[in-house]
Amino acid sequence: MFDYIDNYCERLDPSFWAEPLNAVSNLSFILSGLLILILLKNHHTMASKILVTILLSIGIGSFLFHTYAQTWAAIADVVPILLFILVYVYFSTHVFLQQSKLVSALSVIAFFPFAIGTSAAISALFGPLNGSTLYISVALLIGIYAVATIRKNRKTAAGLAVGAALLGASIAFRSVDQALCQSIPQGTHFMWHLLNGVMLGWMIMVLHRFTKRDKHSLAPIPPAL
Repeated sequence: MFDYIDNYCERLDPSFWAEPLNAVSNLSFILSGLLILILLKNHHTMASKILVTILLSIGIGSFLFHTYAQTWAAIADVVPILLFILVYVYFSTHVFLQQSKLVSALSVIAFFPFAIGTSAAISALFGPLNGSTLYISVALLIGIYAVATIRKNRKTAAGLAVGAALLGASIAFRSVDQALCQSIPQGTHFMWHLLNGVMLGWMIMVLHRFTKRDKHSLAPIPPAL
Protein backbone atom coordinates (compact mmCIF):
# COMPACT_ATOMS: atom_id res chain seq x y z
CA MET A 1 0.00 0.00 0.00
CA PHE A 2 2.97 2.31 0.48
CA ASP A 3 4.91 1.44 -2.67
CA TYR A 4 6.29 4.45 -4.50
CA ILE A 5 4.69 5.24 -7.90
CA ASP A 6 6.41 7.36 -10.55
CA ASN A 7 4.25 7.61 -13.67
CA TYR A 8 4.65 11.22 -14.75
CA CYS A 9 7.27 13.46 -16.35
CA GLU A 10 7.08 16.05 -13.60
CA ARG A 11 8.00 13.65 -10.79
CA LEU A 12 11.78 13.26 -10.38
CA ASP A 13 11.87 12.10 -6.74
CA PRO A 14 9.53 10.79 -3.99
CA SER A 15 9.11 14.14 -2.23
CA PHE A 16 5.65 15.56 -1.48
CA TRP A 17 5.90 18.53 -3.89
CA ALA A 18 7.71 16.70 -6.70
CA GLU A 19 4.66 17.26 -8.95
CA PRO A 20 3.62 20.87 -8.26
CA LEU A 21 1.66 21.39 -11.50
CA ASN A 22 -0.02 18.01 -11.31
CA ALA A 23 -0.92 18.61 -7.66
CA VAL A 24 -2.13 22.21 -7.84
CA SER A 25 -4.08 21.67 -11.08
CA ASN A 26 -6.48 19.51 -9.07
CA LEU A 27 -8.00 22.77 -7.92
CA SER A 28 -9.87 22.57 -11.21
CA PHE A 29 -12.08 19.83 -9.75
CA ILE A 30 -12.60 21.66 -6.47
CA LEU A 31 -13.38 25.02 -8.09
CA SER A 32 -15.72 23.38 -10.58
CA GLY A 33 -17.64 21.67 -7.79
CA LEU A 34 -17.84 24.84 -5.70
CA LEU A 35 -18.99 26.86 -8.72
CA ILE A 36 -21.85 24.43 -9.30
CA LEU A 37 -22.83 24.69 -5.64
CA ILE A 38 -22.98 28.47 -6.00
CA LEU A 39 -24.84 28.42 -9.34
CA LEU A 40 -27.47 25.95 -8.25
CA LYS A 41 -27.87 27.24 -4.68
CA ASN A 42 -31.19 25.79 -3.50
CA HIS A 43 -32.05 24.19 -6.84
CA HIS A 44 -30.00 21.02 -6.57
CA THR A 45 -31.39 17.69 -7.69
CA MET A 46 -30.40 14.43 -6.06
CA ALA A 47 -28.17 13.70 -9.07
CA SER A 48 -26.35 17.04 -8.87
CA LYS A 49 -25.77 16.67 -5.13
CA ILE A 50 -24.27 13.20 -5.54
CA LEU A 51 -22.15 14.10 -8.56
CA VAL A 52 -20.81 17.33 -7.05
CA THR A 53 -19.80 15.42 -3.91
CA ILE A 54 -17.94 12.88 -6.04
CA LEU A 55 -16.37 15.67 -8.12
CA LEU A 56 -14.92 17.26 -5.00
CA SER A 57 -13.60 13.87 -3.86
CA ILE A 58 -11.90 13.43 -7.26
CA GLY A 59 -9.94 16.62 -6.65
CA ILE A 60 -8.93 15.50 -3.17
CA GLY A 61 -8.01 11.97 -4.25
CA SER A 62 -5.97 13.13 -7.24
CA PHE A 63 -4.15 15.70 -5.08
CA LEU A 64 -3.19 12.95 -2.63
CA PHE A 65 -1.88 10.77 -5.47
CA HIS A 66 0.22 13.50 -7.05
CA THR A 67 1.76 14.43 -3.71
CA TYR A 68 2.20 11.16 -1.80
CA ALA A 69 2.61 9.04 -4.98
CA GLN A 70 1.91 5.76 -3.20
CA THR A 71 -0.43 2.85 -3.89
CA TRP A 72 -3.04 3.87 -1.31
CA ALA A 73 -3.13 7.36 -2.83
CA ALA A 74 -3.55 5.88 -6.32
CA ILE A 75 -6.62 4.04 -5.04
CA ALA A 76 -7.93 7.30 -3.55
CA ASP A 77 -7.44 8.82 -7.00
CA VAL A 78 -9.05 6.09 -9.12
CA VAL A 79 -12.07 5.10 -7.00
CA PRO A 80 -13.89 8.48 -7.13
CA ILE A 81 -13.31 8.70 -10.90
CA LEU A 82 -14.83 5.28 -11.44
CA LEU A 83 -17.69 6.12 -9.09
CA PHE A 84 -18.46 9.31 -11.02
CA ILE A 85 -18.57 7.36 -14.30
CA LEU A 86 -20.89 4.69 -12.92
CA VAL A 87 -23.26 7.16 -11.25
CA TYR A 88 -23.40 9.26 -14.41
CA VAL A 89 -24.15 6.19 -16.53
CA TYR A 90 -27.06 5.39 -14.22
CA PHE A 91 -28.57 8.86 -14.33
CA SER A 92 -27.93 9.23 -18.07
CA THR A 93 -29.85 6.05 -18.79
CA HIS A 94 -32.65 6.91 -16.39
CA VAL A 95 -33.05 10.59 -17.32
CA PHE A 96 -31.80 11.06 -20.89
CA LEU A 97 -32.98 7.71 -22.25
CA GLN A 98 -36.05 7.54 -20.00
CA GLN A 99 -35.38 3.98 -18.83
CA SER A 100 -36.52 2.36 -15.61
CA LYS A 101 -34.34 2.21 -12.51
CA LEU A 102 -33.75 -1.48 -13.15
CA VAL A 103 -32.58 -0.92 -16.71
CA SER A 104 -30.45 1.99 -15.54
CA ALA A 105 -28.81 -0.23 -12.92
CA LEU A 106 -28.18 -2.90 -15.56
CA SER A 107 -26.56 -0.26 -17.76
CA VAL A 108 -24.06 0.36 -14.96
CA ILE A 109 -23.18 -3.34 -14.95
CA ALA A 110 -22.98 -3.34 -18.76
CA PHE A 111 -20.43 -0.54 -18.61
CA PHE A 112 -17.73 -2.94 -17.44
CA PRO A 113 -17.72 -5.33 -20.43
CA PHE A 114 -18.15 -2.33 -22.76
CA ALA A 115 -15.18 -0.50 -21.26
CA ILE A 116 -12.99 -3.61 -21.07
CA GLY A 117 -13.77 -4.64 -24.64
CA THR A 118 -13.34 -1.15 -26.06
CA SER A 119 -10.11 -0.60 -24.14
CA ALA A 120 -8.71 -3.91 -25.39
CA ALA A 121 -9.57 -3.03 -28.99
CA ILE A 122 -7.99 0.42 -28.70
CA SER A 123 -4.86 -1.04 -27.09
CA ALA A 124 -4.56 -3.59 -29.88
CA LEU A 125 -4.78 -0.85 -32.51
CA PHE A 126 -2.85 2.02 -30.92
CA GLY A 127 -1.01 0.63 -27.90
CA PRO A 128 -1.62 1.45 -24.22
CA LEU A 129 -1.60 5.25 -24.80
CA ASN A 130 -0.10 5.83 -21.37
CA GLY A 131 -3.02 4.08 -19.66
CA SER A 132 -5.71 6.22 -21.31
CA THR A 133 -7.66 3.53 -23.18
CA LEU A 134 -10.33 3.19 -20.49
CA TYR A 135 -11.05 6.90 -20.66
CA ILE A 136 -11.36 6.74 -24.44
CA SER A 137 -14.12 4.18 -23.96
CA VAL A 138 -15.88 6.68 -21.68
CA ALA A 139 -15.62 9.42 -24.32
CA LEU A 140 -17.09 7.02 -26.88
CA LEU A 141 -19.92 6.15 -24.49
CA ILE A 142 -20.77 9.82 -23.99
CA GLY A 143 -20.89 10.12 -27.78
CA ILE A 144 -23.28 7.17 -27.94
CA TYR A 145 -25.58 8.83 -25.41
CA ALA A 146 -25.43 12.06 -27.43
CA VAL A 147 -26.55 10.23 -30.57
CA ALA A 148 -29.28 8.38 -28.65
CA THR A 149 -30.57 11.65 -27.20
CA ILE A 150 -30.52 13.84 -30.31
CA ARG A 151 -34.11 13.11 -31.36
CA LYS A 152 -35.44 13.76 -27.85
CA ASN A 153 -33.51 16.94 -27.12
CA ARG A 154 -30.96 18.44 -29.46
CA LYS A 155 -29.57 20.82 -26.84
CA THR A 156 -28.88 17.95 -24.49
CA ALA A 157 -27.28 15.94 -27.29
CA ALA A 158 -25.10 18.93 -28.16
CA GLY A 159 -24.14 19.31 -24.49
CA LEU A 160 -23.10 15.67 -24.30
CA ALA A 161 -21.12 16.05 -27.54
CA VAL A 162 -19.24 19.00 -26.03
CA GLY A 163 -18.49 16.86 -22.98
CA ALA A 164 -17.14 14.07 -25.18
CA ALA A 165 -14.96 16.57 -27.07
CA LEU A 166 -13.57 18.04 -23.85
CA LEU A 167 -12.77 14.57 -22.56
CA GLY A 168 -11.13 13.70 -25.88
CA ALA A 169 -8.89 16.75 -25.63
CA SER A 170 -7.94 15.98 -22.04
CA ILE A 171 -7.17 12.35 -22.98
CA ALA A 172 -4.79 13.60 -25.68
CA PHE A 173 -2.78 15.53 -23.07
CA ARG A 174 -2.78 12.52 -20.73
CA SER A 175 -1.65 10.15 -23.46
CA VAL A 176 1.40 12.15 -24.58
CA ASP A 177 2.72 13.00 -21.10
CA GLN A 178 5.48 10.37 -21.06
CA ALA A 179 6.33 10.75 -24.75
CA LEU A 180 7.07 14.47 -24.35
CA CYS A 181 9.18 14.31 -21.17
CA GLN A 182 12.38 15.44 -22.88
CA SER A 183 10.82 18.36 -24.74
CA ILE A 184 8.37 19.33 -21.95
CA PRO A 185 9.98 18.39 -18.59
CA GLN A 186 6.87 19.39 -16.63
CA GLY A 187 4.80 17.04 -18.77
CA THR A 188 1.22 17.55 -19.94
CA HIS A 189 -0.71 15.62 -17.29
CA PHE A 190 -1.77 18.82 -15.53
CA MET A 191 -3.83 19.72 -18.62
CA TRP A 192 -5.74 16.47 -18.09
CA HIS A 193 -6.75 17.82 -14.68
CA LEU A 194 -7.63 21.31 -15.89
CA LEU A 195 -9.79 20.15 -18.78
CA ASN A 196 -11.42 17.37 -16.79
CA GLY A 197 -12.43 19.77 -14.05
CA VAL A 198 -14.26 21.79 -16.69
CA MET A 199 -15.64 18.69 -18.43
CA LEU A 200 -17.05 17.03 -15.31
CA GLY A 201 -18.66 20.25 -14.14
CA TRP A 202 -20.15 20.70 -17.62
CA MET A 203 -21.54 17.16 -17.60
CA ILE A 204 -23.22 17.74 -14.24
CA MET A 205 -24.87 20.90 -15.58
CA VAL A 206 -26.06 19.15 -18.75
CA LEU A 207 -27.81 16.53 -16.62
CA HIS A 208 -29.16 19.13 -14.20
CA ARG A 209 -30.66 21.31 -16.93
CA PHE A 210 -32.42 18.35 -18.53
CA THR A 211 -33.78 17.19 -15.18
CA LYS A 212 -35.01 20.60 -14.04
CA ARG A 213 -36.70 21.39 -17.34
CA ASP A 214 -38.60 18.13 -17.12
CA LYS A 215 -38.88 17.62 -13.38
CA HIS A 216 -42.51 16.48 -13.40
CA SER A 217 -42.02 13.64 -15.87
CA LEU A 218 -39.44 12.00 -18.07
CA ALA A 219 -41.24 12.93 -21.28
CA PRO A 220 -39.07 14.18 -24.17
CA ILE A 221 -38.38 17.92 -24.20
CA PRO A 222 -39.26 19.72 -27.43
CA PRO A 223 -36.08 20.69 -29.32
CA ALA A 224 -37.18 24.33 -29.45
CA LEU A 225 -36.87 24.74 -25.67
